Amino acid sequence: MWSDVAQRPAVPAPLATDATDAPQRKASAVTQGFLQIDRLSKAFVPAKPVFADVSFTLDKGEFVCIIGHSGCGKTTILNVLAGLDTATSGTVIMDGREVAGPSLDRGVVFQSHALMPWLTVRQNIAFAVKSRWPDWKKSQVDTHVEKFVALVGLSPAIDKKPSQLSGGMKQRVGIARAFSIQPKMLLLDEPFGALDALTRGTIQDELMAIVRQTQQTVFMITHDVDEAILLADRILLMSNGNETPEGYRPGGIAEVVVNPLPRERTRASLHHLDGYYALRNHIVDFLVTRAKAH
Repeated sequence: MWSDVAQRPAVPAPLATDATDAPQRKASAVTQGFLQIDRLSKAFVPAKPVFADVSFTLDKGEFVCIIGHSGCGKTTILNVLAGLDTATSGTVIMDGREVAGPSLDRGVVFQSHALMPWLTVRQNIAFAVKSRWPDWKKSQVDTHVEKFVALVGLSPAIDKKPSQLSGGMKQRVGIARAFSIQPKMLLLDEPFGALDALTRGTIQDELMAIVRQTQQTVFMITHDVDEAILLADRILLMSNGNETPEGYRPGGIAEVVVNPLPRERTRASLHHLDGYYALRNHIVDFLVTRAKAH
């Protein structure tokens, strides 16, 4: 699959921006945007940061995916954005306020659904809703929960417990729970990684529909190139830290790729769109030859 794609023409240069070749553009980029990440770094060993000087923005309503090999620091960045981890240096500003700790303004969906097994679907989501709006009456909570359960197509299973659900259904509950608190931003850490291809595709379609309906701002980690192309407005290509003849070079955002495909794209039509193979080739080429995986 890789070699077949690699023979196709590369994506046109205007779609990609080298994250290291325009310091003036980078400096101005972090002065605006709904989410502003400025010179973020994380080091577990002081002399060898996992990543350094990571700067990018998200506009309100934008869907951004980050892609790179294991160990490059993608999940660490997401955890910093979620307030679940702290960076060694740098700042994260969301909606004019610095991110410092977890907040209901940021909904997180992990690869594992993280549902409470002793609670039903309704109760799992209601727990989050009541945390967000503690003064709501039971009838208000129930109405709100039912709305978001219906949004992910799980109304018939609303009073079932997680043990009675398939993996895909559990992940739908996690997505419904995250959306139910109406966060300002949604953070997704490979939420479909453990699902079979058919279920994964179905939930991707549902996620796209919900995001378009709610105009949600989304930051998502994925290893799946086609998933990134399907969902994202922009794709951040992240390199791994590595040893060079000049010494250790930390990982970081090597390139930002703007998705040129129509936003109303679907899984079924994706590979028929002009520019799809060129875009896919460009990302795969980065992962194979330039990401420097360990």
